[in-house]
Amino acid sequence: MSTPIAPADSRIELVANGVSGSPSDRLRALNLELPGLADNAYYLHHSSVDSSIYISGQLPYKDGELLGTGIVGLDVELDAAQELARHAVLNALAAAVQALGDLDRVRVVQMLVFVASTPDFGLQSQVANAASDLLIGVLGDNGRHARTAIGVAGLPRNSPVEIQMVCTEA
Repeated sequence: MSTPIAPADSRIELVANGVSGSPSDRLRALNLELPGLADNAYYLHHSSVDSSIYISGQLPYKDGELLGTGIVGLDVELDAAQELARHAVLNALAAAVQALGDLDRVRVVQMLVFVASTPDFGLQSQVANAASDLLIGVLGDNGRHARTAIGVAGLPRNSPVEIQMVCTEA
């Protein structure tokens, strides 16, 4: 796995402690950058209808490599799943920036977090919290969103996490 992203609670602290500047400034303060997204012949990373931007499900890729595989609660621990959720949401933000041209213009309306997990895992919301914390830490109020976190039997490429979002212009 790659270099870990700082723990989720540090993102909320960025906003709470008044780290000034734009979402782009806050992203840099976290030593993060949005990844490039490879083109796909089968789907678009985003599609717009009226003022809504639908972000396709994003897996935790970094530099073209899937950062983890497996089932949460079986062979993937909670903290690893949270780390993967943070990477997946960075990819979703990158797709939103493709659509809007600038991170400062992104407002997240809804996030769906799919967690490949054992039937008795039950902590899907804690996996999702890591992605929510990153969004709020970077985007502030524009990162607060409606959310669904569900456990599923499997995800593409055996990824433990997939994130889909609906955004609009801030």
